[in-house]
Amino acid sequence: MPDGQTPQARAAQTVELLQTLIRNACVNDGTAASGQEVRNSDVLESFLEGAGVDVETFDAAPGRRSLVARIAGRDPAAPALCLMGHTDVVPVNPAGWSRDPFGGELVQGEVWGRGAVDMLNLTASMAVAFRHLAASGRRPAGDLVYFAVADEESGSHHGAQWMADNHRDAIAADYVLTENGGLHSGTPEAPVVAMNIGEKGVAWRRLRVRGVPGHGSMPFRSDNALVTAAAVVQRLGAYRPPPQFHELWRTQVDTMNVDEETRLVMLDPDRLDDWLDAHPVAPLAAQLYSCTHTTFSPNAIGADVGMKTNVIPDQIDIDVDVRTLPGESADDVDAHLRAALGDLYDRADVEVVMNDPAGISRMDTPLWDCLAKAVARPFPGASLTPRLVVGFTDARVYRRMGAVAYGAGLFSPELDAAEFGTRFHGNDERIDVES
Repeated sequence: MPDGQTPQARAAQTVELLQTLIRNACVNDGTAASGQEVRNSDVLESFLEGAGVDVETFDAAPGRRSLVARIAGRDPAAPALCLMGHTDVVPVNPAGWSRDPFGGELVQGEVWGRGAVDMLNLTASMAVAFRHLAASGRRPAGDLVYFAVADEESGSHHGAQWMADNHRDAIAADYVLTENGGLHSGTPEAPVVAMNIGEKGVAWRRLRVRGVPGHGSMPFRSDNALVTAAAVVQRLGAYRPPPQFHELWRTQVDTMNVDEETRLVMLDPDRLDDWLDAHPVAPLAAQLYSCTHTTFSPNAIGADVGMKTNVIPDQIDIDVDVRTLPGESADDVDAHLRAALGDLYDRADVEVVMNDPAGISRMDTPLWDCLAKAVARPFPGASLTPRLVVGFTDARVYRRMGAVAYGAGLFSPELDAAEFGTRFHGNDERIDVES
């Protein structure tokens, strides 16, 4: 691709690069052999060639490649900034899509495909901006790092966390920009753009339910692990812990375009849940619920032993996606599980799969001020507001390293939070070219 000398040329570069990244289908299903992010890493390495930057690649496992490029700053004492985008995507069921999920089609101003929103659009646009700066010959005060990282979608064990453990110096930075801020809210008179300064904790658990094996023709009075597991799943699905309000939630409510009575309801722990139950927009209600509650989602079931139609199973594993609020600990997760499962708690062995607490970066930084100025250029009068991500990102790895990390993009005003939520890991994922 030639250097983009105009904004229009750079936009075209970004679209073309995004389409290629989507078509490479670096699907991460959680197994060590999946992802194969080497395909996207190779594309990005070729894209950066000729820009006069040092590019390094790192393989955490066969095919699990991350890329790091660096523009050396003028002042070794100046803070370094990292632009971090992941190159893997989550699995997809093509039957639910209107178009080929890995076609990367450009249709009526939108690029379609798995990863278009999460987060190949930013990975591509960061690469284009990074290359443009490098090719211009201008040098920032501090180092600028471009980090195209593998395995974000499955815990970072072959990506950011592996790099932090094994090649920390290669990715070290004082500040980090990554997914997925930039949604608009507020009113036309007082527009607001949200940037993510923190994220909920991730506390994945595996519940191993045990029973007694037997012949499938004699189920009466049997101890069927699958039947017990079904009851466990039902209780987890029905569990509704009380809401907890943190400071970021109060800030979020204050910057939403709602009337005073709605604002009071959203800040009332005794009325919030009923209001969310009646909310007409289910995706938005789900997002707001997750901002204020510890959530438990049983999403996968399996067994380490073979299963057969005529054998009563004696072991079933349930993988539960648990997301915690700021201030919650592993002990709090266990207390929630006891409350949710009741007498069934003792029927399951609980294995900790991941346990990263919630993390929040401060806002009193030069980078936050720079983001505010950058947003005001295309949207005069817009103010920034902080948000809490209800999922997790690789920003948590940098926060543990002591860096300030923000989720910072800039989407078009037409893409609202509810629509954004349905596209994230959903069917018909797509992003408009304006974004």
